[in-house]
Amino acid sequence: MRIAMIGTGYVGLVSGACFADFGHQVTCVDKDVDKIASLRRGEIPIFEPGLDALVAANVKAGRLDFTTDLAEPVAAADAVFIAVGTPSRRGDGHADLSYVHTAAREIAAALSGFTVVVTKSTVPVGTGDEVERLILEANPLAEVAVASNPEFLREGAAIRDFKFPDRIVVGTSDERARKVLGDIYRPLSLNQAPLMFTARRTAELIKYAANAFLATKITFINEIADLAEKVGADVQEVARGIGLDNRIGSKFLHAGPGFGGSCFPKDTRALVKIALDHDVHLRIVEAVLAVNDNRKRAMARKVSNAAGGSLRGKTVAVLGLTFKPDTDDMREAPSIPLVTGLLDMGARVRAHDPVGMEQARRELPDIEYCDDPYECVRGADAMVVVTEWVQYRTLDLARLKQELAQPVVVDLRNVYRPEDMAALGFTYESVGRAPEPRN
Repeated sequence: MRIAMIGTGYVGLVSGACFADFGHQVTCVDKDVDKIASLRRGEIPIFEPGLDALVAANVKAGRLDFTTDLAEPVAAADAVFIAVGTPSRRGDGHADLSYVHTAAREIAAALSGFTVVVTKSTVPVGTGDEVERLILEANPLAEVAVASNPEFLREGAAIRDFKFPDRIVVGTSDERARKVLGDIYRPLSLNQAPLMFTARRTAELIKYAANAFLATKITFINEIADLAEKVGADVQEVARGIGLDNRIGSKFLHAGPGFGGSCFPKDTRALVKIALDHDVHLRIVEAVLAVNDNRKRAMARKVSNAAGGSLRGKTVAVLGLTFKPDTDDMREAPSIPLVTGLLDMGARVRAHDPVGMEQARRELPDIEYCDDPYECVRGADAMVVVTEWVQYRTLDLARLKQELAQPVVVDLRNVYRPEDMAALGFTYESVGRAPEPRN
């Protein structure tokens, strides 16, 4: 099949590379001349494990190409995927659909023969209707079917998620569109991935509902963690105890400093706005947003308390800046309000991240960045683990204690065991677990 992928951001680039790896002919289109030039040189603008090799292999095989010219690949395509950004609109939290609408108009002008136009971007319910209207308004003779095909990719595991998905959701009532998308995803039939056909609006809502539910699970276990600390329970054992119930499941029950990233904050806010537009109040989702925002801000106070109640004039070493491991994404990362709070309390902040420091400098320009975690903690009055990179799990704890000016560790991801930290003489605070008494 011939595919045009409009947008070379996270979703577009991963999807385009994976479709090409299925054997389809894929052209990725982007208006950013420098980005396209970099991609043609084999330079990947995002960090995603395995993506550079996947792109290189399919470019070499002649199945994947990059261009700034939309017209030719769209005219030749069996399916055109819209994978442009839908950020939160400044001021009101609605999804900004300006890039989607622009793409729809430009696609309309280039269509030739029957084509399926697919919204891959996360879009509010009813966006497919508007995309169809815009295309037919710009090109009344267009032979087109508009479908919804939301993505469910986890940053850091996106290629595996694409090739071994829990489900593939396709929203369309057009039989020709069903056939085209069925053919595109047919290589996944060997993995027995369920292909779920729904109405277009249903598919659009599935994406938002899924992200809101996962955000709710994270927020729920974070609140249970607060209670666990007060009553002397272990939130990790609580999470395992409830997660073994198949009705609940174990995923997304890891207590921490709050959720971030490109999807959960943006999509939960947008879902609340969509509901309000239809006179529906999603009280649970509204509470999830409020609790998560408050939690991120509270983490700086947790560090201050562990360090004796005041951070003025003290140095805090922050390990991990990206919102999760195996990505360089800083969008809505818990490290941002944490570091901002530490600075407001008068602390000096040094930070390390395996891949995210270049992006972090744009968000947090007023801190010191270190190329090595031991350099980062040297002489610091407290160390904070914010992102659970595997590199931090294997640090030499005895050396950490020697490097720190004060043996204070605040572990917001529970990567260390309280008994190990107590045995080494650390003042150790984690999330949802009572500290072991020091020897």
